[in-house]
Amino acid sequence: MTKSELIDAVANANKDITRREAEVVVSTVFSAISDELANGGRIELRGFGSFSIKTRDSRTGRNPKTGESVHVPAKTVPHFKPGKELRERVDK
Repeated sequence: MTKSELIDAVANANKDITRREAEVVVSTVFSAISDELANGGRIELRGFGSFSIKTRDSRTGRNPKTGESVHVPAKTVPHFKPGKELRERVDK
């Protein structure tokens, strides 16, 4: 599902709002999640899952083309852990 398909689904599920209003809602939710993660926070949506950040240590990697060793610096990456209800629903 793409972002525009999600916007259409929200607009179709709620006949009281227009597609434009649904677009603002979806964009606001995504922005709030991104901002919280950028500030080092954690988001938990009960029944769906949680978003957090993980720190990856620096390591030595390998350039697949040349075989040369390269240093990969430490970095922070977003992480999603699905909730129990989502895991069970997908598993069916």
